[in-house]
Amino acid sequence: MKYKTLGNTGLVVSQLCLGTMTFSDGSGIYEHIGDVGQAAADELVKASLDAGINFFDTADVYSAGASERTLGQALKNLGVTRSDVVLATKVYSRMGQGRNDVGASRGHIMDAVEASLRRLQTDHIDLYQIHAHDSVTPLEETLRALDDLVRQGKVRYVGVSNWQAWRVATALGVSARLNLERFNTLQAYYSVAGRDLERELIPMLEAEKMGLLVWSPLAGGLLSGKFSRENQSPEGSRRSSFDFPIVDKARAWDVIDVLRPIAEAHGCSPARIALAWLLAKPAVTSIIVGAKRLGQLQDNIAAVDITLSEEEIARLDAVSELPPEYPGWMMATQGVDRLGPVDLWADKLAQTS
Repeated sequence: MKYKTLGNTGLVVSQLCLGTMTFSDGSGIYEHIGDVGQAAADELVKASLDAGINFFDTADVYSAGASERTLGQALKNLGVTRSDVVLATKVYSRMGQGRNDVGASRGHIMDAVEASLRRLQTDHIDLYQIHAHDSVTPLEETLRALDDLVRQGKVRYVGVSNWQAWRVATALGVSARLNLERFNTLQAYYSVAGRDLERELIPMLEAEKMGLLVWSPLAGGLLSGKFSRENQSPEGSRRSSFDFPIVDKARAWDVIDVLRPIAEAHGCSPARIALAWLLAKPAVTSIIVGAKRLGQLQDNIAAVDITLSEEEIARLDAVSELPPEYPGWMMATQGVDRLGPVDLWADKLAQTS
């Protein structure tokens, strides 16, 4: 296992993170994702720890708190020393029927963090993330609440998930102006079949020295090896009944056509190659992998041992390339004058004068 610092902090996390959305009672929308009970969860957590994973991600909304409870109990059952693991959870989603049981207001954040601490059986959360944009709460209110939690020691670092680049940048500016704790990470969807965040989000993250935590690196199972152009809805696959996240399927089939021969050359699953492609991206801090079965988790973990050649990465980059979009294509065109050979442009100017 390899490790990176969490954004511009001194906290070290494994490049793979165990996502625990599958730790649930199988109710609501989570019946499509998994129904991993306590015994199976203990097994998955132990396998992760044995492989060098020290990073675990959950959210209060996952099965209405069942994921947090199961993860906390698993760590207790295994006798894990608290300082040996990094726990991340999230707040925003509805956790009750009350008007204020949802959102990123001070009231909901303060209530939700206490509930998460109880379910996780811990006195602090290492990374507390705002799970979605709250269109009602002023940004300053959310940031002040998070800053208070850090000062109280209930939270060590803060992050955000599923926000636009401009909104994250605005929040960083507010934090700097008011001397508040800043977002250290963004948790976002990224895969070789879905590279949209490369347009604005990754340049912003790199400029601001923020970490990137990747969710759904296999595009909701689309890159697992079960799907193909010929078999677009395999029986028993979660994506066959819950088609999420949104993916350009036409491009995805092309990607899978390239993934398969590369996987065969390495003697491994297409899933490992999809994960290895992400691990090769400098902006990626950690990839959140979820599993319902031990074998599935072990296959994903084995991706850290795959080293793709430059030619293989180039093939995957080419087949998954995003279509040109303004102002990107205009910036690339105008940027030639700054990066191209000076003599070449001087000759062209001389020819037109």
